[in-house]
Amino acid sequence: MMQLNYLMPTRIIMGEQCIFENRSLLAQLGNKALIASGKHSAKANGAYDDVVKALKANGQDCVVYDKVMANPTDICVFEAGIMARSSGCDFVLAIGGGSPMDAAKAAAVLAINDISKEELFGITFTSALPLVAVPTTAGTGSETTQYSVLVDTTEADGVSPKSGGPVKRSFTSPLLFPCYAFLDARYMLRLNRTITVNTALDALSHAIEGMLTLKTNYLSNVLARESINMIMECMDTLLNFPGDPSMFPLEKREKLLLASAVAGMVIAQTGTAAPHSMGYLFTLNWGADHGRANAQLMKSFLSWCREKEQALSNDGSGPRISGLCKALGMELETFFDLVEKLLGEREKASEAELSAWSKLPMKNAAATFIQPSQEEIARIYLESFGFCESGIPDSLG
Repeated sequence: MMQLNYLMPTRIIMGEQCIFENRSLLAQLGNKALIASGKHSAKANGAYDDVVKALKANGQDCVVYDKVMANPTDICVFEAGIMARSSGCDFVLAIGGGSPMDAAKAAAVLAINDISKEELFGITFTSALPLVAVPTTAGTGSETTQYSVLVDTTEADGVSPKSGGPVKRSFTSPLLFPCYAFLDARYMLRLNRTITVNTALDALSHAIEGMLTLKTNYLSNVLARESINMIMECMDTLLNFPGDPSMFPLEKREKLLLASAVAGMVIAQTGTAAPHSMGYLFTLNWGADHGRANAQLMKSFLSWCREKEQALSNDGSGPRISGLCKALGMELETFFDLVEKLLGEREKASEAELSAWSKLPMKNAAATFIQPSQEEIARIYLESFGFCESGIPDSLG
């Protein structure tokens, strides 16, 4: 018999001016908010002004922590948590992409829990401040997940090839689901081609990987297929986007924003597969965008999945990959061609560094429906990047 265990408590409100028009929801959360954001984008795209306008209309106060960087660190989130606590904040409101949302989730926990940085990733939390998410990119889907992904500066080893270097780690709790997610595509109107494409690839990787984990279920696949379908409907626009933000239609922005939230709903149930852990190394050590890193691994990873699934089945079929192809509306090779066009020239890495990466722990590899061996992880890495003499990619060095 089919078994399901589905939880997604976030209320999603979407539409133009949805924050101000639904400001009564914010009024229920308390008297004072900590707003977590990056330094500039939240104010530049209008989201910050809309949030403050709604809070003022409710008679609510706020303090702002705008020091969230790409790939937020444990140091950053402890600062935000201390600010929330010392300022007497009742709830936390995140504005931005995955980094501000992940940081806000941690701050919501740290504001009312006395723990050390060393304990952050190993404690089961029983309390957190209410959280509101206002995504301004369409990629991470963090507005509909219970995960906070941070850079652990206290860890010397783990998923980092640099001895003594920081690592990316996550913690999870149902308390990290935002109470509300406000989706207003107007905040994405200033996004350039690089951010638009890379975040779309991130959302696409979430939906695809969600179909290829051990926790995949009927409902997660329904959501994954719909997210993939929405992103593929935007593929021509993504491919032909010249870079001028005004040339990207608002209705496509809306579709990508919803697709990202739906893909977040997928991985909230399933988790992600091997490419996510593998991509973190690329992002953390070379500064490459997370969505781009995932996409560069996609061709080799999906080809390996098809090969393994067909070999393990009695009749040579591959139901997971064939189901993915149906969702994509095309065969894998055609899909790979589209992804290659979006990526452009691939970064080049040293063979020695990629081989070293393959020996490191890969948490998400164990979550993949067929767990890759160390040799197979090495193969996926080596097939996904060209080679250069140094350990820094040509395009990033």
